[in-house]
Amino acid sequence: MANPLARAQYMLAAHTPRQLPPDGGFEVAFAGRSNAGKSSALNALCQQNALARVSKTPGRTQQLVYFELPQHEGRYLVDLPGYGYAKVPMDLRAHWQAFLDKYFQSRQALRGLVVVMDIRHPLKDYDRHMLGYAVTRGLPAHALLTKADKLSRGATAAAVQAVKRDLAKDYGDTVSVQAFSGESKLGVDQARGVICSWLEIAPD
Repeated sequence: MANPLARAQYMLAAHTPRQLPPDGGFEVAFAGRSNAGKSSALNALCQQNALARVSKTPGRTQQLVYFELPQHEGRYLVDLPGYGYAKVPMDLRAHWQAFLDKYFQSRQALRGLVVVMDIRHPLKDYDRHMLGYAVTRGLPAHALLTKADKLSRGATAAAVQAVKRDLAKDYGDTVSVQAFSGESKLGVDQARGVICSWLEIAPD
């Protein structure tokens, strides 16, 4: 079965709302704290080694980075700023807060949010903040618990259940949860299925 995300390619990076592409079509956004494994997850989902830059320096993503799916017109993956707002100047932090507020409140093309978390350190303040954006807007959200290859199978299952219980208390069943590993490819097909359903595209 072909991967509909495999031909994803860089389109643009937006630092201000006016740099965003026209508000039409379908977008799925990806958020994650520094070093949560967001770039690695995007690369694994798209079967590319360097689509999203994997950086040893936290906070390299400082724009909304758009990747287009050329064979599916108007379908985009959006990489949100990757830092947990740590070591970021206050004026830049305020700029991003305002930009993301507006993006989540008004972007009609946005169809879902994937929040990437290290399975060993899930549900930090940033993660909850981003999930709150989606839930407030009534958008589906998916918690991707990365680096599951670092844990045993039993510990992975326990971590997933713990996150599900925690999120259910705050958000009911509006946030789905899964384990994921870009290294071992655990959960890649499952996550890809969620994203493609939001984008309303079927396997090629």
